[in-house]
Amino acid sequence: MPGIDKLPIEETLEDSPQTRSLLGVFEEDAAAISNYMNQLYQAMHRIYDAQNELSAATHLTSKLLKEYEKQRFPLGGDDEVMSSTLQQFSKVIDELSSCHAVLSTQLADAMMFPITQFKERDLKEILTLKEVFQIASNDHDAAINRYSRLSKKRENDKMKYELTEDVYTSRKKQHQTMMHYFCALNTLQYKKKIALLEPLLGYMQAQISFFKMGSENLNEHLEDFLTNIGTSVQNVRREMASDVETMQQTIEDLEVASDPLYIPDPDPTKFPVNRNLTRKAGYLNARNKTGLVSSTWDRQFYFTQGGNLMSQARGDVAGGLAMDIDNCSVMAVDCEDRRYCFQITSFDGKKSSILQAESKKDHEEWICTINNISKQIYLSENPEEIAARVNQSALEAVTPSPSFQQRHESLRPAGQPRPPAARTSSSGSLGSESTSLAALSLDSLVAPDTPIQFDIISPVCEDQPGQAKASSQGSRRTNPFGESGGGGAGGGGTKPETEDSILHQLFIVRFLGSMEVRADDSADVVYETMRQILAARAIHNIFRMTESHLLVTCDCLKLIDPQTQVTRLTFPLPSVVLYATHQENKRLFGFVLRISGGRSESNLSSICYIFESNNEGEKICDSVGLAKQIALHAELSRRTSEKQKEIERVKEQQQKELSKQKQIEKDLEEQSRLIAASSRPNPTSTEGQFVVLSSSQSEESDLGEEGKKRESEA
Repeated sequence: MPGIDKLPIEETLEDSPQTRSLLGVFEEDAAAISNYMNQLYQAMHRIYDAQNELSAATHLTSKLLKEYEKQRFPLGGDDEVMSSTLQQFSKVIDELSSCHAVLSTQLADAMMFPITQFKERDLKEILTLKEVFQIASNDHDAAINRYSRLSKKRENDKMKYELTEDVYTSRKKQHQTMMHYFCALNTLQYKKKIALLEPLLGYMQAQISFFKMGSENLNEHLEDFLTNIGTSVQNVRREMASDVETMQQTIEDLEVASDPLYIPDPDPTKFPVNRNLTRKAGYLNARNKTGLVSSTWDRQFYFTQGGNLMSQARGDVAGGLAMDIDNCSVMAVDCEDRRYCFQITSFDGKKSSILQAESKKDHEEWICTINNISKQIYLSENPEEIAARVNQSALEAVTPSPSFQQRHESLRPAGQPRPPAARTSSSGSLGSESTSLAALSLDSLVAPDTPIQFDIISPVCEDQPGQAKASSQGSRRTNPFGESGGGGAGGGGTKPETEDSILHQLFIVRFLGSMEVRADDSADVVYETMRQILAARAIHNIFRMTESHLLVTCDCLKLIDPQTQVTRLTFPLPSVVLYATHQENKRLFGFVLRISGGRSESNLSSICYIFESNNEGEKICDSVGLAKQIALHAELSRRTSEKQKEIERVKEQQQKELSKQKQIEKDLEEQSRLIAASSRPNPTSTEGQFVVLSSSQSEESDLGEEGKKRESEA
């Protein structure tokens, strides 16, 4: 007999859509067997009921045996041995149908009993197990849904224990029922052959024993054929017994090994997280929005296939594309009071999906797997080995390492020329470029004990006027396009500081972290800060990133909340002394801000901010460089204008001095004329007397006239 198709009992706990689809095929086959065996049973029962109708019933039996090869059994349609055997039986029975009768007792014992046993016991057992399995599956789905809705904010130990126990019980019940159901379906394939062959064998033996005179028809060749069939039946029985014993042992082993897996959130110490995966599959809850504020959660089977995330509903034959996860971003999120949620955003930022894992282990493994796939590690020959190497490098990234130049020289292949300098559009700084920074150690760039800030917190240092201003305006909404809103009562006619700016460019960024640095005159400072922040995030399992809108103007850089349009942070453009993108991953960029105070002993300190964008790192650096150029030109124009005004003011002052000098000369001439006039003889009076003025009276008269003249001029 050829091999029997079997249901994989080992995959019953996973309960994947592929296993359910295969189960549907076996159930369809069982229904076909039941239908066919009912017809065969009715045909044999007609032989048993009426001896007068024996000929017609035997003919019908022969007809049904001939039609076996035309039956569409999903699992047994290609059994040529069985088809040929039944065809041979059909010929013999057709010859005997017109002249033979079978005693009722012999038919009841040899023919009707086996097929009745199969119909009443085996087929009914399949139907009963199917109903029990369906109930167990529904109870498990209901328990999982109740457990998924367990509140994280209002966590109740008693409720959590009850729900966990409910999930454990329902999952164990479903697993055990499913294994026994699979075993019964696998056994049915053997019993089907026995139920087909054994009644026929009993029927033929009854005919031989009853018709002693039929030796001319029942020749030696037919007896050999029947003997072979009997041997085949015994072989099938032994094979079935062996396979049933193996399946029972497998069930027992799986029950023992799978007991800890019934718990929805297993102990991470017993089942550690594998961060080196590049392929993963399992059930997740996907959030689907049904309105502006309402949403539903659907449980589907998700699996990764290359750089794609696929989803498959239960009962579907194949999965469909859910999202392209090449160069995507993934982070843990808090969503609608549900635990273990994470969000996947496509590389262009146009599509995102929020999924919920069943346990903390699955939550972290899904995030790590999607991160590894996003880096296209799966394209290599040994993806898991490379992923392990990348994660190990991340763990070792925070330890002291050689200088940048030594590290690059050690990693550069022999004979490869030194890479060219970074583009000026991707990195820039104030002042001259330092050529000796490459020879410094990492400790001269970033202190080993420097803390890293992973979330956006507005600065509170009083020595930072630009930052303090941003903090004071944190509650005011800011139009990212520099357009003033309607004039309210509190406006007072003031304009936003970026309203008159020539440049307004908006970018979507995600904040990775910031830390204080010791140097700010080389792009290597930004590269080292990126390395340490990414390594720290990988070590501490920090996947959450704050998304903001970065507004670049000629005055400052602003981080704006995308939901409320409230300014989170403001960076004065003159304080931004360095900016650069990552050498390989162009989505990463950072800039160094020089501020007052800090951890250093000097009055000035530098802080490096690192962000992730949607493939716009170079564009952002180019925009910052353009803003600084525009600001520089505006500053030069302002200084030129102030210098011109100063020259005009000096000229005006000189003109006033010259006018004042001329007025003094004119006054002196007038005084001289008056003095000359007073020195002449006085004319005689009408009485013939002379009026004589003393010198003192003449001087007082001249001074009085001069004072009156000045008052009139004033």
